[in-house]
Amino acid sequence: MAKNEKDHHHHHDEQVDHSKMDHSSHVGHSYHEDQVKEGIQDDSNPAKIHDDHAHHNHGGHDHSDHGHHHHGNFKEIFLKSLPVGIIILLLSPMMDIRLPFQFTFPYSDIVVAGLATILLVYGGKPFFQGAIEEFRQKAPGMMALISLGLSVSYLYSIYAVLARYVTGGHVMDFFFEFASLLLIMLLGHWIEMKAVGEAGDAQKSLAELVPKDAHVVLEDDAIETRPVNELKVGDLVRVQAGENVPADGIIKRGTSRINEALLTGESKPIEKGAGDKVIGGSTNGAGILYLEVQETGDQSFISQVQTLISQAQDQPSRAENLAQKVAGWLFYIAIAAAFIAFVVWLYIADIQTAVLFTVTTLVIACPHALGLAIPLVIARSTSLGASRGLLVKDREALELATKADVMILDKTGTLTTGEFKVLNMETLDGQHTEAEIAALMAGIEGGSSHPIAQSIIHHAEKLGIQPVRFDSIDVVSGAGIEGNANGRKYELISQKALGRDVAMDVPKGATLSILVEDGNPIGTVALGDELKETSRTLIQALKHYNIKPIMATGDNETAAQGVAEELNIEYRANQSPQDKYDLVESLKNEGKTVIMVGDGVNDAPSLAIADVGIAVGAGTQVAIDSADVILTQSDSGDIGSFIELANKTTGKMKQNLVWGAGYNFIAIPLAAGALAFIGITLAPAAGAVLMSVSTVIVAINAMTLKLSTRTV
Repeated sequence: MAKNEKDHHHHHDEQVDHSKMDHSSHVGHSYHEDQVKEGIQDDSNPAKIHDDHAHHNHGGHDHSDHGHHHHGNFKEIFLKSLPVGIIILLLSPMMDIRLPFQFTFPYSDIVVAGLATILLVYGGKPFFQGAIEEFRQKAPGMMALISLGLSVSYLYSIYAVLARYVTGGHVMDFFFEFASLLLIMLLGHWIEMKAVGEAGDAQKSLAELVPKDAHVVLEDDAIETRPVNELKVGDLVRVQAGENVPADGIIKRGTSRINEALLTGESKPIEKGAGDKVIGGSTNGAGILYLEVQETGDQSFISQVQTLISQAQDQPSRAENLAQKVAGWLFYIAIAAAFIAFVVWLYIADIQTAVLFTVTTLVIACPHALGLAIPLVIARSTSLGASRGLLVKDREALELATKADVMILDKTGTLTTGEFKVLNMETLDGQHTEAEIAALMAGIEGGSSHPIAQSIIHHAEKLGIQPVRFDSIDVVSGAGIEGNANGRKYELISQKALGRDVAMDVPKGATLSILVEDGNPIGTVALGDELKETSRTLIQALKHYNIKPIMATGDNETAAQGVAEELNIEYRANQSPQDKYDLVESLKNEGKTVIMVGDGVNDAPSLAIADVGIAVGAGTQVAIDSADVILTQSDSGDIGSFIELANKTTGKMKQNLVWGAGYNFIAIPLAAGALAFIGITLAPAAGAVLMSVSTVIVAINAMTLKLSTRTV
């Protein structure tokens, strides 16, 4: 059946027009240049992971190093700091309140001071580095607030210990607050990093699509194995069956089916022969091809996709990051309140009173609850999402999804199954039943591994129909297939090969084949990429959330129009990676917040530049690496669940920020002594109790996050 496999043309009436994929439209960057441009982060610098993500290139899309290294660092720092922190908590009173589990011994405060110094240098390092980064960007926030609380509580406590031994009097220290603050903040960051999972590297996955070596045909027909990066335009390359194509080129000899689904989104393997273009990274079928290299390096399709991803990662995020904003406000409020408290109390009392009020103000300003407010919600949200097959890699995606105006959806594999099925089978002559037509078609296709042939065979199996046994089967070049059974001649050919129109019901975008018996058409079969059952539910959910759906596909006009009309949505056909990228960019330039959903390499750049990128899990690693959210079950209906999750998670974040920081806007002025003139002050112990209560409330509130049992 090798001949059958090689020339089986009749199923390919409709092919994607790749001419839009202009391989010289712009100058690209090589993979290595992109690495330099991105500036791979130093693994040893956990400061860059601070939860404001202020340094992000693109709302979390800069996945070059933003996952496992920093997540690992916070886990390691927390676990190594924990024993030291616990000893400090056991030996130090909480704002002068001796708790039941605490104890002291002679010079225990000296031991605590030494341990606190170790904890500050080791455990505090990522926060101080993060604060430096925030100040460089002139945007002090969470890291600056944490660093302020750690510095003030540590320095004053060291002073308190020294003062005890110099003066012999008792001076309250804040070692308990220092250690608990540091441990809770480390834990919070570890929880969040663990929750959002590990980031992928789209550039690396993309580079892996292209084989490392190519088989170059020399003038004497000898074969030389040469690294792909040494290929030159004009080289003749042999591509074995099953290999990935090493470079963009034109076929000189041979025919085969090329699977470009990962690159272009075209779901059908495409029959190609002499004179046809092929894309580097696509997969060769059963035939052997000889192709002349046309594009190498920066001008290749893969390189241009890499360039687009790199450009997307340079886009700034449009997430507001409420926690960062709240922390920023608290930082300025605390500094202002502390300064005023110091000046006022220095004037009406003495320097010792002024310093105590100032320090208390600054310590209370850094609420422990704020460090857990967002991480606990993220951890709960991530767990809920995972139970629905949603993996959220970037928490900013949740915030941005609540503001979405437009969702751009790929067709193949996203809205449709990406697998060819029999959509319609009809009898034409009135003398044969549909079961007989199915038996004949399954019989003539017997032995073929062609995806559409397999669809017909599976259709017959599903109906319990036994295929007709054919005596002989031959390929009709450029037309279809023919064979003999029961003394009659049968052909399964395209309408074009038949040469005349046949009255039949053809679904839009379907591939049509006609069964002919002794020259007379007796039946038809329409095959196509079927809509996923959940696609209609998704469109309804988007309309519920006032998000406009637009389908953008690399597939042809007819196939795209059929799906778009069935779903009653706007569409763009024949979309290259550049086209999809431009579409997302133009919508963003109009001020719209854009979600992109896709599964192929051709979707990767637009997944990266979109405000939120959602990858369908059965798609390519490149798409998954470029996205913020992954649908592990490849179910488009889960997108509706993600939108619901985003709205509910963001709501919980806002509530927790109120509980975690809201009381501070009252506590800070009281701690500074603003109402001392009428006898109202906030004792340090009362501040500690308030802090503990808000932490408990934040934890309970996070756990109440739930998803509805069904998607809207």
